Amino acid sequence: MGCSAGINTAMQDHLKIESQRLTGCTQSHLVDWSGALVHGAVVEPLNSLCQQAAQNGFDLRLCSSFRSFDRQLIIWNHKLSGLRPVFDDSGARLDLTQLSEWQQIQAVMRWSALPGASRHHWGTDFDIYDAAAVDADYQIQLVPEEVEGSGVFAPFHDWLDSSVLASADFYRPYAQDLGGIAPERWHISYRPVAENYAAQLTVEVLAERLASADLVYKETVLARLDELFQRYISVKN
Repeated sequence: MGCSAGINTAMQDHLKIESQRLTGCTQSHLVDWSGALVHGAVVEPLNSLCQQAAQNGFDLRLCSSFRSFDRQLIIWNHKLSGLRPVFDDSGARLDLTQLSEWQQIQAVMRWSALPGASRHHWGTDFDIYDAAAVDADYQIQLVPEEVEGSGVFAPFHDWLDSSVLASADFYRPYAQDLGGIAPERWHISYRPVAENYAAQLTVEVLAERLASADLVYKETVLARLDELFQRYISVKN
């Protein structure tokens, strides 16, 4: 996809965005980028970011890009059904059977988005790593220990902070701990498009999509959706 096509896609998105796009129920706005699905308007900026990284000795790769509503629903249901682990802030596995439904929901949302509310639905947000820093068989964990201090990907993220993100259109939506989603240094977002999606994703749009979903603890989620939205979804970083 050329630059003009990307710009046209971005301009179209500044009109009203259909709820299917906002909540991850369509791929109509996406194109293939190195085997990953990304928003059409992000292709050229992403290419530029990768080129800058390469010039500085880093090999920027995506370990997560677009994620559909159905995929996010599986992650959510598996975590709240005990099929996937849920961890606390220290990295210890939580025993969800000792928590109320509301506490379990909050524990999951500390690290995983509610289906329909993931920024990965938009194709503007990516979990990234430096492939040059590890062997091909390295299993990426996406944990703070990898990206901070002496972590294997820390030099890459330090470079991003010092040389790129301060002046570029990419930024970290979860850079600070505001009491909702835990900081995710590996998560970057293309601001010019993502901010428009974020502005149009409302409690009402989300509630309508979740009402028909086979969501674990759906009644509790819908009853407290306003609170969840303000704490975990309406990010102001």
